[in-house]
Amino acid sequence: MNWDQMKGNWKQFKGKAKEQWGRLTDDELDQVEGKRDQLVGKIQKQYGLSKEEAERQVGDWERAL
Repeated sequence: MNWDQMKGNWKQFKGKAKEQWGRLTDDELDQVEGKRDQLVGKIQKQYGLSKEEAERQVGDWERAL
């Protein structure tokens, strides 16, 4: 799955992201709008992770989709 497809169908993927990272609010996920760097930043902030760890989690999530 590439991010162009996710961006175009973000409303569908938003629910999957919410399942994966439940601490992210709907407003935060709306702000992401399918942008990978935005998602990484929100995860990093909400979960207190390093950028590298947040990147790894997003990468794992992408592959699982």
